[in-house]
Amino acid sequence: MMTEKQFNEIPAGNMFATGVLPNSADGIFMTRDGGKLRWVAIKGYANDWTIYCYWSHKTEDWIKAHGDKVTTETHIKRCVDCDEAVFKKYRY
Repeated sequence: MMTEKQFNEIPAGNMFATGVLPNSADGIFMTRDGGKLRWVAIKGYANDWTIYCYWSHKTEDWIKAHGDKVTTETHIKRCVDCDEAVFKKYRY
């Protein structure tokens, strides 16, 4: 579980976590098309962070620049296991 202390050590603009989850109710459900979604967690420049995702065949850098923002609390928590202080910094 990521703590606020660990989060504060991540440089702004850095990708600090990534993974692949199914596009389903058990993963990150973003569209009805099925398949797998790659997600990337990025620390922002205002001591915040966000997650972007897209189909798993795209690269992490492409998703960072062009992906869809994850905005559902359940999906966010499936991607990044963090304490409440870190979660409150999420930028919707």
